[in-house]
Amino acid sequence: MKPKHILISILAVLFVFPSMGTFAQQAPNSGSIEVITTFDYPGPGNSTLPQNINERGDIVGIYIDSNQVNRGFVRFSDGSFSAPIVEPKTLGFTQARSINSSGTVCGDYFGSDFNIHGFFLANGAFTEYDVAGASNTFVQGINDPADFAGIFGDSFLGPFQAFVSIGGTITSFNVPGATSTLAYQLNNSNQLVVGYYVDSSGILHGYYRDANGALHFPIDPPGSTQTVLFGPNDRNWVVGRYADSLGVTHGLFFVPPNNFFTFDYPGSIFTSLNGITDQGFICGRYLDASGIAHGFLARVRGTPPTKAAGTEMKANVSPSRVTPLNQSPSAWGGQGPAR
Repeated sequence: MKPKHILISILAVLFVFPSMGTFAQQAPNSGSIEVITTFDYPGPGNSTLPQNINERGDIVGIYIDSNQVNRGFVRFSDGSFSAPIVEPKTLGFTQARSINSSGTVCGDYFGSDFNIHGFFLANGAFTEYDVAGASNTFVQGINDPADFAGIFGDSFLGPFQAFVSIGGTITSFNVPGATSTLAYQLNNSNQLVVGYYVDSSGILHGYYRDANGALHFPIDPPGSTQTVLFGPNDRNWVVGRYADSLGVTHGLFFVPPNNFFTFDYPGSIFTSLNGITDQGFICGRYLDASGIAHGFLARVRGTPPTKAAGTEMKANVSPSRVTPLNQSPSAWGGQGPAR
């Protein structure tokens, strides 16, 4: 698919909801999301999965070729692409997950020990990273001060615990009662860490962790059967996606504590919003009719939903790494982290 320079203005629909999944009302909002351009990593049949965008407009992501090999990439702000990002120690699976404004990329790779390990890529040099004592580590987000977030576990299929590294201090945490908790991205102010957790029924719910370590959950739009939060900016705008009972996946724009609206790429039944800058530029993807993923760059226009409605979500603090997790495969469903 050739890149298309298009401008699609989709009027966002604002849903406001109170605590614990009781939804009060629906109202139109003046904000919208406009698609600026679509793009694909060069090569026939590649699926393109943008993961994050930095304040310079560089987008990092994963592309999957026709042989289902995963490699990382950067799409620079001028529209050009990097060479494939391949961790030297990988057995053929490298995921680039986040990029900060200095150009440092973080991600993960499948190693010769058949475990997943984190990495940082800066100035052409790879540095491997593992949480001490963990068999598998995914580094999923890095901010401009070089603080980072991710997950670790005994198996690369989960269950997982989340962690953040701020100023060199690692703190692990788990949503109470969850079988897995996954952290994705933290903003530059370290006011928000976002991600999702898996409940005892195998359902995914969004959450955010504030600067005081309190966990706010569940974040679930009305009608959602699965919710994932991927990235915040310093305005505390958060993007992600959710699925409904009809099997349609919608892009999600969320403003804590309890406001959001949805975005659907025209003609697609799968839309994911994965990263957002302070200026409101968004990277994401959609699926075409043949199941191929294509990246897009979009921007928030107008006034986002900022009026709170109802009580704030439940808040909890659970920073302990030793919180017991449900180790059974059925509790996780055999799935790795969402992308």
